[in-house]
Amino acid sequence: MFSTLFGCSSLQFADIFQGYSSQMQAVKTAQRQGDFIKAQTLLAERSKNDGSYVLNLLERGRLAFLAANWQASQNNFAQAYSELEEQRNKAKIQLSRGIEKLGASVSNDNAISYQVPYYEQSMLHSYQALNYLFQHDLTGALVEIRRANLVQENALKAYQGDIYNTKNSLYESGMNTDSLANTYPSMAGAIGQVKNGFQNAFTFYLSGILYEASGELNDAYIDYKRAIEIYPENTYLQQDILRLASKLGMTEDLEHFQRRFGKYQSKPAGSQGQVVFLIEKDIVNSKQDVSLNLPIGRSNNGVKFFSFSLPVYSENLPQHSSTIVKNSGQSYQSNEIVRLQSLAAKDLQEQLPALLTRQVVRVVAKEQMRQKLSREAGDVGNILASIYNIASERADTRSWSTLPDQVDILRMQVPAGKQVLQVQINTKQQDINLDVKPNKMTLIYYSAIGNYTGYQVINL
Repeated sequence: MFSTLFGCSSLQFADIFQGYSSQMQAVKTAQRQGDFIKAQTLLAERSKNDGSYVLNLLERGRLAFLAANWQASQNNFAQAYSELEEQRNKAKIQLSRGIEKLGASVSNDNAISYQVPYYEQSMLHSYQALNYLFQHDLTGALVEIRRANLVQENALKAYQGDIYNTKNSLYESGMNTDSLANTYPSMAGAIGQVKNGFQNAFTFYLSGILYEASGELNDAYIDYKRAIEIYPENTYLQQDILRLASKLGMTEDLEHFQRRFGKYQSKPAGSQGQVVFLIEKDIVNSKQDVSLNLPIGRSNNGVKFFSFSLPVYSENLPQHSSTIVKNSGQSYQSNEIVRLQSLAAKDLQEQLPALLTRQVVRVVAKEQMRQKLSREAGDVGNILASIYNIASERADTRSWSTLPDQVDILRMQVPAGKQVLQVQINTKQQDINLDVKPNKMTLIYYSAIGNYTGYQVINL
Protein backbone atom coordinates (compact mmCIF):
# COMPACT_ATOMS: atom_id res chain seq x y z
CA MET A 1 0.00 0.00 0.00
CA PHE A 2 2.95 2.35 0.60
CA SER A 3 3.70 2.12 -3.12
CA THR A 4 0.60 4.16 -3.95
CA LEU A 5 2.34 7.16 -2.35
CA PHE A 6 5.72 6.82 -4.03
CA GLY A 7 4.55 8.69 -7.13
CA CYS A 8 3.79 11.80 -5.06
CA SER A 9 5.94 14.89 -5.42
CA SER A 10 7.82 16.23 -2.39
CA LEU A 11 5.12 18.90 -2.02
CA GLN A 12 2.37 16.30 -1.95
CA PHE A 13 4.31 14.46 0.77
CA ALA A 14 4.50 17.78 2.65
CA ASP A 15 0.73 18.17 2.28
CA ILE A 16 0.18 14.67 3.66
CA PHE A 17 2.55 14.86 6.62
CA GLN A 18 2.76 18.59 7.37
CA GLY A 19 -0.49 20.17 6.27
CA TYR A 20 -1.37 23.06 3.95
CA SER A 21 -2.22 25.61 6.66
CA SER A 22 1.25 25.46 8.20
CA GLN A 23 2.85 25.76 4.75
CA MET A 24 0.87 28.97 4.13
CA GLN A 25 1.83 30.76 7.38
CA ALA A 26 4.82 32.61 5.90
CA VAL A 27 2.78 33.58 2.82
CA LYS A 28 0.00 35.07 4.94
CA THR A 29 2.51 36.91 7.13
CA ALA A 30 3.98 38.59 4.04
CA GLN A 31 0.45 39.35 2.80
CA ARG A 32 -0.44 41.05 6.11
CA GLN A 33 2.68 43.17 5.75
CA GLY A 34 1.53 44.28 2.28
CA ASP A 35 4.52 42.57 0.62
CA PHE A 36 2.55 40.74 -2.06
CA ILE A 37 5.58 40.11 -4.27
CA LYS A 38 7.37 38.33 -1.41
CA ALA A 39 4.19 36.39 -0.64
CA GLN A 40 4.13 35.14 -4.24
CA THR A 41 7.76 34.00 -4.05
CA LEU A 42 6.98 32.07 -0.86
CA LEU A 43 4.29 30.06 -2.64
CA ALA A 44 5.66 26.66 -3.65
CA GLU A 45 5.75 25.79 -7.34
CA ARG A 46 3.32 22.98 -8.12
CA SER A 47 3.10 20.89 -11.26
CA LYS A 48 -0.14 20.24 -13.11
CA ASN A 49 -0.38 16.69 -11.76
CA ASP A 50 -0.14 17.95 -8.17
CA GLY A 51 -3.43 17.63 -6.27
CA SER A 52 -3.18 21.23 -5.06
CA TYR A 53 -2.32 22.74 -8.45
CA VAL A 54 -5.64 24.56 -8.89
CA LEU A 55 -5.51 25.89 -5.34
CA ASN A 56 -1.99 27.17 -5.99
CA LEU A 57 -3.27 29.03 -9.07
CA LEU A 58 -5.99 30.66 -6.97
CA GLU A 59 -3.48 31.82 -4.37
CA ARG A 60 -1.20 33.21 -7.10
CA GLY A 61 -4.07 34.95 -8.84
CA ARG A 62 -5.20 36.60 -5.61
CA LEU A 63 -1.71 37.83 -4.66
CA ALA A 64 -1.08 39.16 -8.17
CA PHE A 65 -4.44 40.97 -7.94
CA LEU A 66 -3.38 42.62 -4.67
CA ALA A 67 -0.09 43.61 -6.33
CA ALA A 68 -2.14 45.31 -9.12
CA ASN A 69 -0.63 42.93 -11.69
CA TRP A 70 -3.93 42.47 -13.51
CA GLN A 71 -2.54 40.48 -16.43
CA ALA A 72 -0.70 37.94 -14.26
CA SER A 73 -3.75 37.59 -12.02
CA GLN A 74 -5.97 37.13 -15.07
CA ASN A 75 -3.69 34.41 -16.45
CA ASN A 76 -3.66 32.48 -13.17
CA PHE A 77 -7.43 32.64 -12.76
CA ALA A 78 -7.97 31.69 -16.42
CA GLN A 79 -5.79 28.62 -15.96
CA ALA A 80 -7.61 27.71 -12.74
CA TYR A 81 -10.97 28.00 -14.53
CA SER A 82 -9.65 25.85 -17.39
CA GLU A 83 -8.59 23.17 -14.91
CA LEU A 84 -12.00 23.26 -13.23
CA GLU A 85 -13.73 22.91 -16.58
CA GLU A 86 -11.50 19.93 -17.38
CA GLN A 87 -12.43 18.30 -14.09
CA ARG A 88 -16.11 18.82 -14.85
CA ASN A 89 -16.13 17.77 -18.48
CA LYS A 90 -13.67 14.92 -18.91
CA ALA A 91 -14.81 11.50 -17.86
CA LYS A 92 -11.24 10.27 -17.54
CA ILE A 93 -10.82 12.39 -14.44
CA GLN A 94 -12.96 9.84 -12.61
CA LEU A 95 -10.30 7.20 -13.15
CA SER A 96 -7.55 9.41 -11.80
CA ARG A 97 -9.68 10.26 -8.78
CA GLY A 98 -10.11 6.56 -8.14
CA ILE A 99 -6.33 6.19 -8.03
CA GLU A 100 -6.08 9.24 -5.76
CA LYS A 101 -8.66 7.79 -3.39
CA LEU A 102 -6.65 4.58 -3.15
CA GLY A 103 -3.68 6.65 -1.99
CA ALA A 104 -5.92 8.61 0.37
CA SER A 105 -7.23 5.37 1.89
CA VAL A 106 -3.80 4.70 3.39
CA SER A 107 -2.72 8.33 3.99
CA ASN A 108 -5.24 11.20 4.25
CA ASP A 109 -7.45 13.51 2.17
CA ASN A 110 -4.45 15.60 1.11
CA ALA A 111 -3.74 12.85 -1.45
CA ILE A 112 -7.00 13.75 -3.25
CA SER A 113 -7.14 16.62 -5.77
CA TYR A 114 -8.45 19.76 -4.12
CA GLN A 115 -12.14 20.25 -4.84
CA VAL A 116 -12.75 24.00 -5.10
CA PRO A 117 -15.85 24.92 -3.03
CA TYR A 118 -18.60 26.91 -4.70
CA TYR A 119 -17.91 30.05 -2.67
CA GLU A 120 -14.28 30.00 -3.81
CA GLN A 121 -15.37 29.50 -7.43
CA SER A 122 -17.64 32.56 -7.22
CA MET A 123 -14.75 34.60 -5.82
CA LEU A 124 -12.48 33.39 -8.63
CA HIS A 125 -14.88 34.87 -11.18
CA SER A 126 -15.45 38.02 -9.11
CA TYR A 127 -11.72 38.78 -9.02
CA GLN A 128 -11.41 37.89 -12.68
CA ALA A 129 -14.22 40.36 -13.45
CA LEU A 130 -12.27 43.03 -11.58
CA ASN A 131 -9.10 42.11 -13.48
CA TYR A 132 -10.93 42.82 -16.74
CA LEU A 133 -12.48 45.95 -15.33
CA PHE A 134 -9.15 47.44 -14.25
CA GLN A 135 -7.92 46.78 -17.79
CA HIS A 136 -10.94 48.77 -19.07
CA ASP A 137 -12.75 45.73 -20.49
CA LEU A 138 -16.32 45.92 -19.18
CA THR A 139 -17.50 43.26 -21.65
CA GLY A 140 -14.97 40.74 -20.32
CA ALA A 141 -15.93 41.65 -16.76
CA LEU A 142 -19.60 40.93 -17.49
CA VAL A 143 -18.71 37.50 -18.93
CA GLU A 144 -16.95 36.62 -15.68
CA ILE A 145 -19.76 37.93 -13.52
CA ARG A 146 -22.25 35.76 -15.42
CA ARG A 147 -20.00 32.78 -14.69
CA ALA A 148 -19.98 33.73 -11.00
CA ASN A 149 -23.78 33.82 -10.95
CA LEU A 150 -23.94 30.46 -12.75
CA VAL A 151 -21.75 28.93 -10.03
CA GLN A 152 -24.30 29.95 -7.40
CA GLU A 153 -27.20 28.68 -9.49
CA ASN A 154 -25.51 25.29 -9.95
CA ALA A 155 -24.67 25.14 -6.26
CA LEU A 156 -28.29 25.75 -5.32
CA LYS A 157 -29.46 22.94 -7.62
CA ALA A 158 -26.95 20.45 -6.21
CA TYR A 159 -27.22 21.50 -2.57
CA GLN A 160 -29.99 19.34 -1.09
CA GLY A 161 -29.12 16.23 -3.08
CA ASP A 162 -25.46 16.41 -2.15
CA ILE A 163 -26.20 16.73 1.57
CA TYR A 164 -28.66 13.82 1.51
CA ASN A 165 -26.27 11.54 -0.39
CA THR A 166 -23.29 12.23 1.86
CA LYS A 167 -25.30 11.71 5.06
CA ASN A 168 -26.69 8.45 3.68
CA SER A 169 -23.20 7.21 2.75
CA LEU A 170 -21.95 8.10 6.22
CA TYR A 171 -24.76 6.14 7.88
CA GLU A 172 -24.02 3.09 5.75
CA SER A 173 -20.38 3.25 6.85
CA GLY A 174 -21.43 2.76 10.48
CA MET A 175 -21.29 6.34 11.73
CA ASN A 176 -23.38 9.51 11.82
CA THR A 177 -22.73 13.15 12.60
CA ASP A 178 -24.17 12.67 16.09
CA SER A 179 -20.80 11.10 16.93
CA LEU A 180 -19.29 14.57 16.64
CA ALA A 181 -21.69 16.27 19.03
CA ASN A 182 -19.54 16.12 22.17
CA THR A 183 -16.06 15.98 20.62
CA TYR A 184 -15.83 18.16 17.50
CA PRO A 185 -15.27 21.88 18.28
CA SER A 186 -18.24 24.13 17.58
CA MET A 187 -18.06 26.42 14.55
CA ALA A 188 -21.38 28.11 15.33
CA GLY A 189 -19.74 31.44 16.11
CA ALA A 190 -17.85 31.44 12.82
CA ILE A 191 -20.89 30.34 10.80
CA GLY A 192 -23.20 32.95 12.28
CA GLN A 193 -26.49 33.33 10.40
CA VAL A 194 -25.46 32.11 6.92
CA LYS A 195 -27.89 29.57 5.46
CA ASN A 196 -25.39 27.67 3.31
CA GLY A 197 -21.78 27.75 2.21
CA PHE A 198 -22.18 29.23 -1.26
CA GLN A 199 -24.63 32.15 -1.46
CA ASN A 200 -22.37 35.17 -1.86
CA ALA A 201 -24.05 38.57 -1.76
CA PHE A 202 -20.80 40.31 -2.73
CA THR A 203 -20.78 38.56 -6.12
CA PHE A 204 -24.39 39.56 -6.73
CA TYR A 205 -23.68 43.15 -5.72
CA LEU A 206 -20.63 43.36 -7.97
CA SER A 207 -22.76 41.96 -10.76
CA GLY A 208 -25.42 44.59 -10.09
CA ILE A 209 -23.06 47.56 -10.25
CA LEU A 210 -21.42 46.26 -13.45
CA TYR A 211 -24.79 45.75 -15.11
CA GLU A 212 -25.86 49.19 -13.95
CA ALA A 213 -22.67 50.73 -15.35
CA SER A 214 -23.35 49.09 -18.72
CA GLY A 215 -26.94 50.38 -18.77
CA GLU A 216 -28.55 46.95 -18.20
CA LEU A 217 -30.78 48.11 -15.37
CA ASN A 218 -33.15 45.13 -15.36
CA ASP A 219 -30.26 42.71 -14.90
CA ALA A 220 -28.78 44.98 -12.23
CA TYR A 221 -32.10 45.02 -10.40
CA ILE A 222 -32.35 41.22 -10.46
CA ASP A 223 -28.93 40.81 -8.88
CA TYR A 224 -29.50 43.51 -6.27
CA LYS A 225 -32.65 41.58 -5.32
CA ARG A 226 -30.62 38.38 -5.02
CA ALA A 227 -28.13 40.18 -2.78
CA ILE A 228 -30.81 41.73 -0.56
CA GLU A 229 -32.31 38.32 0.18
CA ILE A 230 -28.94 37.30 1.63
CA TYR A 231 -28.14 40.61 3.38
CA PRO A 232 -31.51 42.37 3.97
CA GLU A 233 -30.04 44.57 6.71
CA ASN A 234 -27.55 46.25 4.35
CA THR A 235 -28.80 49.83 4.03
CA TYR A 236 -26.96 50.50 0.76
CA LEU A 237 -28.58 47.48 -0.84
CA GLN A 238 -31.94 48.68 0.43
CA GLN A 239 -31.48 52.04 -1.27
CA ASP A 240 -30.31 50.42 -4.52
CA ILE A 241 -33.40 48.21 -4.57
CA LEU A 242 -35.75 51.13 -3.89
CA ARG A 243 -33.99 53.37 -6.42
CA LEU A 244 -34.13 50.86 -9.30
CA ALA A 245 -37.65 49.65 -8.47
CA SER A 246 -38.75 53.29 -8.74
CA LYS A 247 -36.72 53.99 -11.88
CA LEU A 248 -37.92 50.84 -13.66
CA GLY A 249 -41.56 51.40 -12.70
CA MET A 250 -41.77 48.21 -10.61
CA THR A 251 -44.82 49.48 -8.70
CA GLU A 252 -45.69 46.30 -6.79
CA ASP A 253 -42.04 45.64 -5.93
CA LEU A 254 -41.59 49.22 -4.78
CA GLU A 255 -44.60 48.99 -2.47
CA HIS A 256 -43.31 45.67 -1.08
CA PHE A 257 -39.79 46.94 -0.44
CA GLN A 258 -41.02 50.25 1.01
CA ARG A 259 -43.00 48.23 3.56
CA ARG A 260 -39.76 46.40 4.45
CA PHE A 261 -37.24 49.23 4.25
CA GLY A 262 -39.16 52.49 4.51
CA LYS A 263 -40.33 55.05 1.98
CA TYR A 264 -37.94 55.82 -0.86
CA GLN A 265 -36.70 59.39 -0.97
CA SER A 266 -35.41 60.12 -4.46
CA LYS A 267 -32.44 62.44 -4.79
CA PRO A 268 -31.99 64.75 -7.78
CA ALA A 269 -28.97 63.60 -9.78
CA GLY A 270 -28.18 66.86 -11.56
CA SER A 271 -24.43 67.23 -11.93
CA GLN A 272 -23.64 64.53 -9.40
CA GLY A 273 -22.07 61.10 -9.65
CA GLN A 274 -22.12 57.85 -7.69
CA VAL A 275 -19.06 56.60 -5.80
CA VAL A 276 -19.11 52.92 -4.81
CA PHE A 277 -16.60 51.41 -2.38
CA LEU A 278 -15.86 47.68 -2.22
CA ILE A 279 -13.80 47.27 0.97
CA GLU A 280 -12.05 44.01 1.81
CA LYS A 281 -10.81 43.43 5.34
CA ASP A 282 -8.01 41.25 6.68
CA ILE A 283 -7.49 37.59 5.65
CA VAL A 284 -9.72 34.56 6.13
CA ASN A 285 -8.60 32.15 8.87
CA SER A 286 -6.93 28.90 7.85
CA LYS A 287 -8.35 25.52 8.80
CA GLN A 288 -6.82 23.79 11.80
CA ASP A 289 -6.27 20.10 12.54
CA VAL A 290 -8.23 18.55 15.43
CA SER A 291 -7.77 14.96 16.69
CA LEU A 292 -10.80 13.00 17.91
CA ASN A 293 -11.64 9.50 19.14
CA LEU A 294 -14.87 8.38 17.49
CA PRO A 295 -16.83 5.11 17.39
CA ILE A 296 -17.29 3.12 14.18
CA GLY A 297 -19.96 0.47 13.79
CA ARG A 298 -23.42 -0.14 15.21
CA SER A 299 -24.26 -1.42 18.63
CA ASN A 300 -25.64 -4.76 17.40
CA ASN A 301 -22.46 -5.51 15.43
CA GLY A 302 -19.98 -4.09 17.91
CA VAL A 303 -18.51 -0.61 18.15
CA LYS A 304 -14.80 0.21 18.10
CA PHE A 305 -13.16 3.57 18.74
CA PHE A 306 -10.61 4.97 16.29
CA SER A 307 -8.47 8.10 16.23
CA PHE A 308 -9.46 10.66 13.58
CA SER A 309 -8.10 13.97 12.37
CA LEU A 310 -10.58 16.48 10.97
CA PRO A 311 -10.29 20.10 9.81
CA VAL A 312 -12.01 22.83 11.79
CA TYR A 313 -12.28 26.61 11.77
CA SER A 314 -11.94 28.65 14.95
CA GLU A 315 -15.36 29.61 16.31
CA ASN A 316 -14.22 33.15 17.06
CA LEU A 317 -14.81 35.72 14.35
CA PRO A 318 -12.56 38.78 14.54
CA GLN A 319 -14.51 42.02 14.77
CA HIS A 320 -13.76 44.63 12.11
CA SER A 321 -14.65 48.27 12.60
CA SER A 322 -16.71 49.96 9.92
CA THR A 323 -14.97 52.14 7.36
CA ILE A 324 -15.89 55.82 7.56
CA VAL A 325 -15.78 57.99 4.43
CA LYS A 326 -16.24 61.76 4.62
CA ASN A 327 -16.84 64.30 1.86
CA SER A 328 -18.00 67.91 2.06
CA GLY A 329 -19.27 67.57 5.61
CA GLN A 330 -21.14 64.33 4.91
CA SER A 331 -20.09 61.11 6.64
CA TYR A 332 -20.83 57.56 5.43
CA GLN A 333 -20.29 54.21 7.16
CA SER A 334 -19.64 50.93 5.36
CA ASN A 335 -21.94 47.89 5.65
CA GLU A 336 -20.89 44.24 5.49
CA ILE A 337 -21.88 42.45 2.26
CA VAL A 338 -20.19 39.07 2.82
CA ARG A 339 -18.30 37.30 5.60
CA LEU A 340 -16.17 34.82 3.69
CA GLN A 341 -15.04 33.24 6.96
CA SER A 342 -18.67 32.32 7.65
CA LEU A 343 -19.13 30.84 4.16
CA ALA A 344 -15.92 28.82 4.62
CA ALA A 345 -17.02 27.46 8.01
CA LYS A 346 -20.52 26.63 6.75
CA ASP A 347 -19.08 24.88 3.69
CA LEU A 348 -16.84 22.80 5.96
CA GLN A 349 -19.79 21.92 8.19
CA GLU A 350 -21.72 20.75 5.12
CA GLN A 351 -18.73 18.66 4.01
CA LEU A 352 -18.34 16.85 7.36
CA PRO A 353 -20.47 13.80 6.42
CA ALA A 354 -18.32 13.20 3.31
CA LEU A 355 -15.12 13.79 5.31
CA LEU A 356 -16.21 11.32 7.98
CA THR A 357 -17.17 8.71 5.39
CA ARG A 358 -13.67 8.83 3.91
CA GLN A 359 -12.21 8.71 7.41
CA VAL A 360 -14.08 5.49 8.20
CA VAL A 361 -12.73 3.87 5.03
CA ARG A 362 -9.24 5.17 5.84
CA VAL A 363 -8.93 4.04 9.45
CA VAL A 364 -10.26 0.60 8.60
CA ALA A 365 -7.76 0.29 5.71
CA LYS A 366 -4.91 1.46 7.94
CA GLU A 367 -5.87 -1.01 10.65
CA GLN A 368 -5.95 -3.82 8.10
CA MET A 369 -2.51 -2.74 6.85
CA ARG A 370 -1.16 -2.73 10.40
CA GLN A 371 -2.51 -6.22 11.08
CA LYS A 372 -1.06 -7.51 7.80
CA LEU A 373 2.40 -6.08 8.53
CA SER A 374 2.22 -7.41 12.07
CA ARG A 375 1.56 -10.92 10.77
CA GLU A 376 4.28 -10.70 8.10
CA ALA A 377 7.00 -8.80 9.98
CA GLY A 378 6.15 -9.33 13.62
CA ASP A 379 6.64 -6.57 16.17
CA VAL A 380 8.82 -4.51 13.80
CA GLY A 381 6.09 -4.45 11.17
CA ASN A 382 3.49 -3.59 13.78
CA ILE A 383 5.60 -0.72 15.13
CA LEU A 384 6.39 0.70 11.67
CA ALA A 385 2.75 0.56 10.61
CA SER A 386 1.63 2.20 13.84
CA ILE A 387 4.18 5.01 13.45
CA TYR A 388 3.07 5.59 9.85
CA ASN A 389 -0.62 5.59 10.81
CA ILE A 390 -0.03 8.23 13.48
CA ALA A 391 2.25 10.38 11.29
CA SER A 392 -0.08 10.29 8.28
CA GLU A 393 -3.28 11.01 10.22
CA ARG A 394 -3.52 14.64 9.14
CA ALA A 395 -6.66 16.59 8.36
CA ASP A 396 -6.99 18.23 4.96
CA THR A 397 -6.52 21.90 5.86
CA ARG A 398 -6.45 23.15 2.28
CA SER A 399 -8.52 26.20 1.40
CA TRP A 400 -8.04 29.43 -0.55
CA SER A 401 -6.09 30.99 2.30
CA THR A 402 -5.35 34.47 0.90
CA LEU A 403 -9.00 35.53 0.52
CA PRO A 404 -10.29 38.42 2.63
CA ASP A 405 -12.19 37.67 5.81
CA GLN A 406 -14.93 40.21 5.08
CA VAL A 407 -16.07 42.57 2.33
CA ASP A 408 -18.06 45.77 3.00
CA ILE A 409 -19.78 48.14 0.61
CA LEU A 410 -20.41 51.87 0.77
CA ARG A 411 -22.23 54.00 -1.78
CA MET A 412 -22.43 57.78 -1.85
CA GLN A 413 -23.64 60.53 -4.17
CA VAL A 414 -21.14 63.37 -4.59
CA PRO A 415 -20.87 66.45 -6.81
CA ALA A 416 -19.18 65.95 -10.17
CA GLY A 417 -15.64 67.17 -10.63
CA LYS A 418 -12.53 67.02 -8.48
CA GLN A 419 -13.27 65.55 -5.06
CA VAL A 420 -11.26 64.49 -2.02
CA LEU A 421 -12.63 61.66 0.12
CA GLN A 422 -11.29 61.10 3.63
CA VAL A 423 -11.23 57.35 4.39
CA GLN A 424 -10.86 56.21 7.98
CA ILE A 425 -10.41 52.53 8.86
CA ASN A 426 -9.21 51.33 12.24
CA THR A 427 -6.79 54.09 13.33
CA LYS A 428 -5.63 55.00 9.83
CA GLN A 429 -6.85 57.89 7.69
CA GLN A 430 -6.19 58.28 3.98
CA ASP A 431 -7.24 60.83 1.36
CA ILE A 432 -8.44 59.68 -2.05
CA ASN A 433 -8.51 62.15 -4.92
CA LEU A 434 -11.21 61.57 -7.53
CA ASP A 435 -12.50 63.07 -10.73
CA VAL A 436 -16.21 62.25 -10.51
CA LYS A 437 -18.19 62.19 -13.77
CA PRO A 438 -21.78 63.49 -13.76
CA ASN A 439 -24.42 60.72 -13.75
CA LYS A 440 -21.64 58.09 -13.84
CA MET A 441 -20.27 55.62 -11.34
CA THR A 442 -16.77 55.64 -9.84
CA LEU A 443 -15.67 52.32 -8.34
CA ILE A 444 -13.07 52.21 -5.55
CA TYR A 445 -11.70 48.80 -4.55
CA TYR A 446 -10.14 49.25 -1.11
CA SER A 447 -8.02 46.69 0.77
CA ALA A 448 -7.21 46.79 4.49
CA ILE A 449 -5.06 43.76 5.34
CA GLY A 450 -3.00 43.74 8.52
CA ASN A 451 -0.72 46.77 8.35
CA TYR A 452 -1.50 47.41 4.67
CA THR A 453 -4.09 49.68 3.12
CA GLY A 454 -4.39 50.33 -0.60
CA TYR A 455 -6.98 51.09 -3.25
CA GLN A 456 -7.73 51.12 -6.97
CA VAL A 457 -10.06 53.61 -8.68
CA ILE A 458 -11.86 53.29 -12.00
CA ASN A 459 -14.56 55.41 -13.63
CA LEU A 460 -17.31 53.22 -15.09
